[in-house]
Amino acid sequence: MDSHAAGSSSGGSGDGAAQARRNSRKPKYSKFTQQELPACKPILTPKWVISVFVLVGVIFVPIGIVSLRSSRQVVEIVDRYDDACVPAGVTDKLAYIRNESIPKACTRNLTITKDMKQPIFVYYQLDDFYQNHRRYVKSRNDVQLRDKSKASETSNCDPEAKTVDGKPIVPCGLIAWSLFNDTYNLIHNNVTLRVDKNDISWKSDRDHKFGSDVFPTNFQEGPLKGGKTLDSSIPLSKQEDLIVWMRTAALPTFRKLYGRIYVDLKENDTITVQLENNYNTYSFSGKKKLVLSTATWIGGKNDFLGLAYLTVGGICFFLAFAFTLLYLIKPRKMGDNSYLSWNRATLGR
Repeated sequence: MDSHAAGSSSGGSGDGAAQARRNSRKPKYSKFTQQELPACKPILTPKWVISVFVLVGVIFVPIGIVSLRSSRQVVEIVDRYDDACVPAGVTDKLAYIRNESIPKACTRNLTITKDMKQPIFVYYQLDDFYQNHRRYVKSRNDVQLRDKSKASETSNCDPEAKTVDGKPIVPCGLIAWSLFNDTYNLIHNNVTLRVDKNDISWKSDRDHKFGSDVFPTNFQEGPLKGGKTLDSSIPLSKQEDLIVWMRTAALPTFRKLYGRIYVDLKENDTITVQLENNYNTYSFSGKKKLVLSTATWIGGKNDFLGLAYLTVGGICFFLAFAFTLLYLIKPRKMGDNSYLSWNRATLGR
């Protein structure tokens, strides 16, 4: 009787323990959850730290020097013309640029400061133009741009979605509507330079984002005319000025490729630029610039990358030198327990 009772009690205790285990929130044991997997635990000795800093400095400083030197080899001519191309005596620039009856032709002379080897890249630069504004960036319809059957799809394109009589605009949206429309004609030694506008856009954009069977329709026929008009007989995949413009810039000052010149220019040569000052930057106090630039293996003129490498490399050399002095002047025995905070407190008492 007692044995049976004891057995029952033992069984009940076992069932209770199993039930407790099932109800427990304790995770199942594994080396992963308990962070007991094999791991590399390097001991950062002074020699190792100094060696790493020296190695990083040795790698970064030469890269910085080469990058900076390459950037400094780029020849760049920048000419701001938005103010210079306003006729003398005009006080209301906004009224001037909006008046289509006033000629916008302007002539500028650029002097080449150093020899420029082909290809020479022609850019237009806009300052204080916020292409990254949220409403502006969203004002487009990518499905419409690449699919002919979706020409009537104008969602997200307001306020440039449809004409006054309700016809869909292709391409719709504020980005396409504000397409840059200044033109440049470059003359060297009384010979007009051919500006090659082929392949100025990304190939992936031409092949995948803009349809070869999609043509401009009702473009710039909305309530308010914006920038450049498009040839309705040329598909969007061939409208490279539009494709370049539609790849919006992240910063308010940006350059976009206008074309390339395959002619070498010599120092002190003069380039005459006949331009049409059509684009309205006066309403937001923006600036317009024409840029002629060569390129190297690192791209255009940009000192930031080289300076960044030099700065990081210089800091690493400085830290290596500082740690070396500290190690020589005040060496510390590795694994000395007397440096532990609680041991220092005990010694102090």
